[in-house]
Amino acid sequence: MSTDVGYIIGLMKRLAPESIAEGWDNPGLQLGAPSAKVKRILVAVDPVEEVAREAVDRKVDMLITHHPFFFDAVKTLREDRPAGRIAALLIRNGIALYCAHTNLDNARGGINDYLAELLGIEGIKTLEPLKGLGYEKIVVFVPAGYEDRVASSMAEAGAGWIGNYSHCTFRSRGTGTFMPRENTDPFIGEKGKLEQVDEYRLETIVPAEDTGQVIAAMLDAHPYEEVAYDVYPLKNGRWDMGPGRTGTLTEAVPFGEFVKTVKDALDLEQVRCTGSPDRRVERVALCGGSGGSLIDAAAAAGADVFITGDVKHHDAHRARELGMALIDAGHYGTEKCAPDIIKEYIERQTKGTDMGIEVIKSDIDTNPLIVL
Repeated sequence: MSTDVGYIIGLMKRLAPESIAEGWDNPGLQLGAPSAKVKRILVAVDPVEEVAREAVDRKVDMLITHHPFFFDAVKTLREDRPAGRIAALLIRNGIALYCAHTNLDNARGGINDYLAELLGIEGIKTLEPLKGLGYEKIVVFVPAGYEDRVASSMAEAGAGWIGNYSHCTFRSRGTGTFMPRENTDPFIGEKGKLEQVDEYRLETIVPAEDTGQVIAAMLDAHPYEEVAYDVYPLKNGRWDMGPGRTGTLTEAVPFGEFVKTVKDALDLEQVRCTGSPDRRVERVALCGGSGGSLIDAAAAAGADVFITGDVKHHDAHRARELGMALIDAGHYGTEKCAPDIIKEYIERQTKGTDMGIEVIKSDIDTNPLIVL
């Protein structure tokens, strides 16, 4: 049994909702159709021509990259130019292209969390929590005997996550009343007769951006013709999503020693840095990719050192002025973990199914920069 592109997109949206991407970004399905069948998936950092040819050679049905193929409005796709060649190559070979960019950076369990855990950082918090994100509570009334079916459908659609716990619900038993009127086809009861039914009040939490799909799943699983349910906005903050992370090491160490730890963890031969090798660092802030705009936020969080990529000359001076050490581990160096995150996630989500999905990592090093 195979699945389709739309199903894989649904999985990716649970890992990294497109709604949490930065406003200038363009994640999502870039080429292909949601209805296309998928058996093999290639994951990579960049949708460059070498990776597109690798996707063809390895006979995959879908390519998932971290960086988007399209950022701005496209006016032409000529095959005598790189973008046109890549698009034509993928389309002609029936390969869909999906990208998860800053939404994967910002997501809980995304690139920044991965880096923080890789470096042994504890007490991880989001450096700049995204504003405007929140939770809602869905309360639905279900006849006894159907509560498990409805709860499972809602959970599969994305409801009921609290931290690393899934399928979180609360159920209380009571009596529901209703009188079916004309033009009804009641699941329970008779027209014109007041019914009293043994029901459960089933409630669960849901990210606001997923409310619509959870309600649709709930209505599909519910046996009633007309379903009584409520949606409540919650004030619970979504502090687990946003750019950057901060936390502490198990103990303070010399900056020079920590630089070596970073190089070893990220498998890098060299990094650029500013700061005395002898100063001790304990509180760490980081941001995969280009995080120079978070230097002030990192310092405000009390970071002794900030790790990111693409650091500009004046950004480095700013960090020094703020009394904070800085490690530029490179854009690619801090984001080359993206394929591992995506591969492990899809394999985990499809394990135990009969879909037979194979996820493979690209063998192409797409870092455009070398040191001579």
